[in-house]
Amino acid sequence: MTDERILLIDGNSMAFRAFYALRADSFLTSQGQYTNAVYGFTNTLLKMMADYSPTHVAVAFDLPGGTFRTRQFPDYKGGRAKTPEEFKGQISVIQETLDVLGITWLSVEDFEADDIVATLSARAGELQMHSYIASGDKDAYQLVSDDCTLLYPMPRSQMQVLDPAGVEEKTSVTPTEYPDLAALVGEGADNLPGVPGVGPKTAAKWIHEYGDLESILAHAEDIKGRAGSSLREHTEQVRLNRELNRLVRDLPIGADFDAFKLRGVDRESLHELFDALDFKSLRTRVLQELPARDGSQVEETDGLNLDDLEVTGEDLSGWFASHASPVWGLALTGSFAPGRGEIESIAIADQSGHVFSTVRSALSPQDEDAFASWLADPAQSKVCHGAKEYWHGLHGAGDFRLVGVTSDTVLAAYLLHPDQRDYDLHDLALRYLGVDIAEETQMLPGLGGSDGLASAAAVVVPLAEALRSALKDQGEDGALLDLELEVSSTLQRMEETGIKVSDTRLEELRTDFHSRVEAAAEAAYEAIGHEVNLSSPKQLQTVLFDELGLPKTKKTKSGYTTNAEALADLAVRIAEREDDQALAGQTFLGALLEHRDAIKLRQSVEGLQRSVLTDGRIHTTYQQAVAATGRLSSTDPNLQNIHARTEEGLQIREAFVPGNGFVGLMTADYSQIEMRLMASLSGDQELIDAFNHGADLHTYVASRVFGISEDEVSGAQRSRIKAMSYGLVYGLSAFGLSRQLRIEVSEAQRLMDDYFSRFGKVRDYLNHLVDRAREQGYTETMLGRRRYLPELTSTNRQLREGAERMALNAPIQGSAADIIKLAMVDVARDLKEAGLASRVLLQVHDELVVEVAEGEREKVELLLRHDMGGAADLAVPLSVGIGYGENWRAAAH
Repeated sequence: MTDERILLIDGNSMAFRAFYALRADSFLTSQGQYTNAVYGFTNTLLKMMADYSPTHVAVAFDLPGGTFRTRQFPDYKGGRAKTPEEFKGQISVIQETLDVLGITWLSVEDFEADDIVATLSARAGELQMHSYIASGDKDAYQLVSDDCTLLYPMPRSQMQVLDPAGVEEKTSVTPTEYPDLAALVGEGADNLPGVPGVGPKTAAKWIHEYGDLESILAHAEDIKGRAGSSLREHTEQVRLNRELNRLVRDLPIGADFDAFKLRGVDRESLHELFDALDFKSLRTRVLQELPARDGSQVEETDGLNLDDLEVTGEDLSGWFASHASPVWGLALTGSFAPGRGEIESIAIADQSGHVFSTVRSALSPQDEDAFASWLADPAQSKVCHGAKEYWHGLHGAGDFRLVGVTSDTVLAAYLLHPDQRDYDLHDLALRYLGVDIAEETQMLPGLGGSDGLASAAAVVVPLAEALRSALKDQGEDGALLDLELEVSSTLQRMEETGIKVSDTRLEELRTDFHSRVEAAAEAAYEAIGHEVNLSSPKQLQTVLFDELGLPKTKKTKSGYTTNAEALADLAVRIAEREDDQALAGQTFLGALLEHRDAIKLRQSVEGLQRSVLTDGRIHTTYQQAVAATGRLSSTDPNLQNIHARTEEGLQIREAFVPGNGFVGLMTADYSQIEMRLMASLSGDQELIDAFNHGADLHTYVASRVFGISEDEVSGAQRSRIKAMSYGLVYGLSAFGLSRQLRIEVSEAQRLMDDYFSRFGKVRDYLNHLVDRAREQGYTETMLGRRRYLPELTSTNRQLREGAERMALNAPIQGSAADIIKLAMVDVARDLKEAGLASRVLLQVHDELVVEVAEGEREKVELLLRHDMGGAADLAVPLSVGIGYGENWRAAAH
């Protein structure tokens, strides 16, 4: 035997095992792709490769449709359950994963995966190569020999290792005898019926007594009792079973076994794929355990050897005096929340492998002064991983000022990979530099010692250079990263400033919403004549479908759904009924939905109350590297979800007021910015004319679509056109429009067709977006912000159509996000340069909220109109609405 070993995997068998071993709901990407089978398969593959160190690997897959076995026996495998919806599409992703890992997979027309495995196992034996077969199919027992070991999956991800003795212990027959036993007993998984009344023990007894199957059948007359009679009656089926379970070992494959050698991991493709699949930890494992493909290995950066770092933790002032660097790396641990930051440990690295790293409490007063001076010196260029967060930690730790940040590796990685969930430093260093820094270097509060933090500080500068180079390779000249750095700096100040709230008004609202909760509960109890837990789906199902006998909603694993959408639809379905049960149901459903809404409102207010700090202000955190389109999101608390179009949202906005020394709040937002971008980017002259002549856009468009004068356009017609116009920006289909407007799909399609017949360039532009994105693999905003959409070429229709909607949406929504970012940066900068005390507090989608100082209202309004109106050069003017008042609600316009 040679030292070479081949791992042969029945791909379908192992994929199904992985699928059922892991909950599908726990493995769902943002694009709606289930990945539990992919994850489990890849995880098992890595374990087997680590355990058996194969020199060759091949994965065999079934093809859709029948094989020679189904022609011989049409009911072959006919008893199998329908493939779960969650499993569909995962085999193709597994195959894509294998391609990236450099592992060969194959299928053969008219044959099954286990025939491929059998053939390759036989060929390996001829080459004196040991085979390891991974399969959950019992037919594989017949392949086991001294040169072939079976890895049979067991519960809890364990693999049972079966040699010939193991098979005999498990089945009471040898591997070569097992197909005869299976022919007699039958195989439920393949829908092959056995001899009635004959189990494995009886079949094994006959084999030991008479020999192979033909010998048993030859002695059928000698076998007494019911079993013998049953055997004689089913001889034909038994012979068919034996023919069908015999694995084919001479397929025309495997002539060149070098094709099954490991080709190595294509690292870049791995990153792209595992980003889309959200396989963060699995990616790290692959990169650590599998070799890279020739040419795709990221070499350790010149001069960066983490084992050779010179680390000290004493005399920072003296260390600064003896070290100089064109760019410094900074790493911190601590708490990074606005208004309550703290620093636990610090690390500063020059570009020559020298690092100062210590816990902050160990700094002497002299060291603290040196640290503060270095942080505040704009001439000392600094790179870090999360500058905005560091700024809050440093500000809270002693009012340190962090300036001179020339790059932020979080923001650079975000521009490169906008669809990633997070941007872990450990992962990025492994990906772009080929260095493995310790887990404790992750930038999270309370983690790590000084050694781990030293590695983080040392790695950020070369990482920033690698990321900037990657951005340059895709055409980014640095302007977008510079913008994001300016946005980060602006957000730092906004978050630290916070916004004042009225404690009195918040408590009034909490009390009001609590009263609504109680009143709604009482109304619900009265409708059914008893109390019930309105938060219990099980109890609600009993009331709705048993007591009230209402029509069933969608069936789920736990019964019938009682989510808000289902209950709202149910209310519509019974709205016209006048029987007692329906009337009680209408009252109960109305009260239940009101109860849920009131609870959410009360919880929102209570969340705001908990968020007020000792300065009487709420300090939200803006997530700058989350939304793939470039939009900001607000958390802890989320101030972007306080709606301006509901009475309750407006009431909550009343609680946001100017702070001491300020006289009012001013809001400024863009009017119809998406539609203005649509007109400008599409070049549709009719839309451009509508904006340039100051017409009401939706009335103007409605008049053209319906062929009537603007005076004749009804409110309903205007609303339909408005819904459709904005829907087009977000990739709305005729089906989606029909649901939104509650009209027939055919009517919605006619409406869209009429729109496009009038505004043809809009249609051409939207079609061009999708075609260009499919060709390039990404979309771009006006500023060149990219969003990668590999699913555009997916064979999975659901994924492909979702990507097409994103291709329509991303350039317009992303361009709108870029424009408001440019405007926000300009406004914040110009307020400061003009010497005004007024300041930007919030960015809520397309709106800025400014706290206005005494005597500055007119100047602030002029500045807002100028900066926001001039943030982008479009074919149509940017329209800016301005409002002012004593609170956020009163400042609406």
